[in-house]
Amino acid sequence: MKNVLILDDDITLGLMLKTWLSKKNYVVQTVINVAAAKKEMELFKPELVISDLRLPDENGISFLKWAKVDYPEVTFIMMTSYADISTAVESIRSGAYDYIAKPFNPEDLLEKIKSADSFQPSTPAAKVMPKPKSGKSDQKEDAYVRGESPECKKVYEYIDLVAPTNLSVFIKGESGVGKEHIARMIHEKSKRANNPFVPVDCGVMNKELSASDFFGHVKGSFTGAISNKKGHFAEANGGTLFLDEIGNLSIDVQMQLLRVLQEKKVKPVGAIKEIDVDVRIVVATNEDMEDAIMKGKFRSDLYHRVNEFMIKVPTLKECESDIPAYAYYFLAKANHEMDKNVIDFDAEALQCMKCYNWPGNIRELKNAIFRLVLVAQTPIITLDLFPDNVPGIFAYYNNKIEHAKINGKT
Repeated sequence: MKNVLILDDDITLGLMLKTWLSKKNYVVQTVINVAAAKKEMELFKPELVISDLRLPDENGISFLKWAKVDYPEVTFIMMTSYADISTAVESIRSGAYDYIAKPFNPEDLLEKIKSADSFQPSTPAAKVMPKPKSGKSDQKEDAYVRGESPECKKVYEYIDLVAPTNLSVFIKGESGVGKEHIARMIHEKSKRANNPFVPVDCGVMNKELSASDFFGHVKGSFTGAISNKKGHFAEANGGTLFLDEIGNLSIDVQMQLLRVLQEKKVKPVGAIKEIDVDVRIVVATNEDMEDAIMKGKFRSDLYHRVNEFMIKVPTLKECESDIPAYAYYFLAKANHEMDKNVIDFDAEALQCMKCYNWPGNIRELKNAIFRLVLVAQTPIITLDLFPDNVPGIFAYYNNKIEHAKINGKT
């Protein structure tokens, strides 16, 4: 995919993208309105169109629909300053490969272009939903589409604010809200992005082996130490160490951890010399840490050391307007992973998902969508699939509807 047409009435942005993509060996043409874009479709013959949704003569979706009739092989990525879910979803339903919200990092756009370049749908219908980014699942994956609710926007503002610093970040939120995803975003937006991101689940650490896990050991230092081992701190040196469910660490381990954070040195078990480490700490928990401190289960000095900046992550129910966006993202992901071609939800199914309180948050929504896609026999997910496959959602929805009827609200 070499020929790229950029359609945007922001001339400065168009020229910036043209210069930047040209350096990446793309042949780029820019236009500022739909009339000019239609001419370039024949003259320039682009393989990829990057189009704004809001244009002076027509909107980007009408141009997309026009182009898909005579140029169905051309890939579209839509840009929007409004990031409103209805238009983003409509563009994807109309045949766009993906969309990106302004302002954006050009590298993020390049990732989408590369992903689109490697995407070869077997049928036109397969273009309806985008393929998630390729690559290793544990390296810089955009785990979820960005929510556009005020609550989610506040989280992203805090991420952008704290990421370039070296402050330790404390991520507070219920299970399933995507705390590790946020930790990865902080790392990827930081100056440490080219160095390791090392996630550690403190909830499953063995107390007896925690020192070895964190700081490493030398061969023969204890029974079973048959070779030298790097600890998590050494693995994350120069990068970010993410400690999930930090409240589960024993008091002894907390004391050792505090010393390392203060001294910036680790001593592997059985070693003579200490090792200098440069690690940024990001931690997460769903526990009430103030209560844990009062009960003597967590050291207050460690808490304040790792809580230089706190980000509170809202529950999925608090971001109800974002549920359709997440649902469509997981629909695309499920289609890709299970080789299915389910293209949409009917209105009642979407309403059912918006009514549900999602105690398991985004993780529960993802699991529900994957089950529905797996069992769906038609291109549209309908409400009759819910009772057997996501019964909790269906029961909650029915109870809410019945309650509304009793109270004369329907």
